[in-house]
Amino acid sequence: MTQIKEATSDQYTPTKADKFSFGLWTVGNQGRDPFGEVVRPELQSTYIVKKLSELGAWGVNLHDNDLVPFDATPQKRDQIVRDFKQALNDYGMVVPEATTDLFRHPVFKDGAFTSVDPSVRSFALQKTMRSIDLGVELGAPIYVFWGGREGVDAEASKNPVDAIKRMRDAINFLSEYVLDNGYQLRFALEPKPNEPRSDTYFPTIGHMLAFIATLDHPEMVGVNPEVAHEHMLGLNFVHGVAQALEAGKLFHIDLNDQKGPRYDQDLRFGSENIKSLFFLVKLLEEQGYTGPRHFDAHAYRTEDEQGVWDFATGCMRTYNIFKEKARRFNADPEIQALLQEINSGDSVHAALFSGGYSKAAANQIKAIDFQPDMLARRGYKYEKLDQLTIELLLGTR
Repeated sequence: MTQIKEATSDQYTPTKADKFSFGLWTVGNQGRDPFGEVVRPELQSTYIVKKLSELGAWGVNLHDNDLVPFDATPQKRDQIVRDFKQALNDYGMVVPEATTDLFRHPVFKDGAFTSVDPSVRSFALQKTMRSIDLGVELGAPIYVFWGGREGVDAEASKNPVDAIKRMRDAINFLSEYVLDNGYQLRFALEPKPNEPRSDTYFPTIGHMLAFIATLDHPEMVGVNPEVAHEHMLGLNFVHGVAQALEAGKLFHIDLNDQKGPRYDQDLRFGSENIKSLFFLVKLLEEQGYTGPRHFDAHAYRTEDEQGVWDFATGCMRTYNIFKEKARRFNADPEIQALLQEINSGDSVHAALFSGGYSKAAANQIKAIDFQPDMLARRGYKYEKLDQLTIELLLGTR
């Protein structure tokens, strides 16, 4: 077999055609954590737009208060937005997604849409409607809802059935607001199991997909899954994304990395779970996902500003490296021959249920002697397949 050599790094350089995006809160992260204060200076939003564009990024996303301070006057708000829109125009950048900060201000310490206080719930709607207006003004086609503090610390504090209903009421209300204003906007719900609350409502992709089916306008609502959030539960993120894709509900995706079931680490994409994230990129590319490749992560706290841009470049390059590895996987004759062998079988048996149920097919299947002891002797050669995958990822084939 002819060895396929590693290509030059130039082919992995990101371009706007790759549709990579970052949040103002990601590259703008100053390194504060529960045990230490900031280690990097604040970066202006217009400067972030400029730098990301220079690195080959396509878009920049934001919470409302990432751009406009919570207490900004209307005049100040308008000036900030004008300057930001000018920067987007100057550097050929777009806003693929916007969202609302419903977790930082103390008013949301018991949640927003699921708070026990009706005044807080109403304020959350007001703040979100204004943020939706901002997102539309900036051209965002997707609006994300992360639960943030929508959960409990003391289980006795809330009836979980009421909380689900309150969340449904909020999403239904905001869906009608979008429709009433003629906005071309879709919602993407982002699950997370915990943090900052002990337990968060709708903790996984599956929970969100089930919830969406109960909404008044399920057609305009999908999901925004995040690598770290599913890995915090020890779940297979690739499988969750596959379910969202198959349902036509993957509206947006947050890419990062995570060291097992811990707190949300938001590590550089591909820095830890190489094999899993290779299969994620392979899935997205082969299933024709056309949405943003958004990196919801941040640089290590050890980094200065240059380290932030090294981090951003690394996220994008790693995605493109995985994309190229997926192409090689599909072009590798030994791997593909093995996959064909693995997925072969009795074509007559396969045809019995491929066309759906019929009484004749049911009777035919019931009448067959499948000889299960004989079937059980088959080896599936998954060890060999997995080793070939590892060798491809490590660059030896």
